[in-house]
Amino acid sequence: MRTVGVEEELLLVNPETGEPRALSPAVLARASLDSSHGKDVFEKELHDQMLEHASQPRSRMDDLARELVQCRKEAARHAGELGCAVAALATSPLPVSPSVGEARRYQWMADQYGVATSEQLVLGCHVHVSVDSDDEGVAVLDRIGPWLSVLSALSANSPFWQGHDTGYDSYRSRVWLRWPSAGPTELFGSAEGYRRLVEDMVATGVILDEAMAYFDARLSRTYPTVEIRVADVCLHAETAVLLATLTRGLVETAAREWRAGREPVVHAVSVLRLASWQASRAGITENLLHPVTMRPLPARVVVRALLDHVADALADTGDLDRARSAVAELFRRGNGARVQRELFHRTESLRDVVTECVRHTQG
Repeated sequence: MRTVGVEEELLLVNPETGEPRALSPAVLARASLDSSHGKDVFEKELHDQMLEHASQPRSRMDDLARELVQCRKEAARHAGELGCAVAALATSPLPVSPSVGEARRYQWMADQYGVATSEQLVLGCHVHVSVDSDDEGVAVLDRIGPWLSVLSALSANSPFWQGHDTGYDSYRSRVWLRWPSAGPTELFGSAEGYRRLVEDMVATGVILDEAMAYFDARLSRTYPTVEIRVADVCLHAETAVLLATLTRGLVETAAREWRAGREPVVHAVSVLRLASWQASRAGITENLLHPVTMRPLPARVVVRALLDHVADALADTGDLDRARSAVAELFRRGNGARVQRELFHRTESLRDVVTECVRHTQG
């Protein structure tokens, strides 16, 4: 059974006003003193208003679910000791002037990309799924691309930006595309083709290194995994578990297709970008582009197609019924964007949206 690991980026906020707080260095320092849970879990991110945590590789989704909940609680505890809170929000609903971290890498990015760096206070959820080799990993990447927009729609959790409703369910994904290397990719064909492309990108000098190849999905340079990077950080931990479940199903299904000699479904990058845009705009309330035909269909139909596509893989890991139930619950409750908008409609206060989402974050 393939292992899965999840990285979540959380927003540090004032628990009373909802405003982001640049306390990540202090929270990390405090977490590093906690030998029970913190030193190897929490990481620095680009902006001081962000805190990242990463799970261990897990085979069972029940174990992953427990760890994500525990990580969120520990993040809240460390932040609370410094008078702030954590919120699983992919953008700040309230206006903010982000603080770029002092690390040399981050300062290089600020110099290289200017205002695009200062605007990147966006928070995602990255899913790592184990693969047997780079060859298998690239075969997976070549086959899962058309389906990634559906994951983006399910996870969408960023309707507000600088105090305004953007009209998008996932505005984070639109901001993220300001990086020059971000977005969907053409087929790589082989591990050699993948490495050659990344090397050529680094050689341009536009990006600093391999880690800045911000593809929607890529080979991890650290772990024997593929890393899927399209999702907003999910407001609810159970949505993150659903995301991990579907992602592992996609990876396993793609690997089986490769071993069986089935060729990838090919769409132009321009069309994949349209699918991504539609998912970010509509979430799961309107039409999405069907990953096979790239024609608009109701979101429920497209998500059901995703479940059908990965059904055999999910059945083999015992996750199919759970995934179906989680999808049904997500459509009932709505994704994070819908929850945020409903909170704002009820309270007419973005501050109250943030403070209520602090509670949602910890379940």
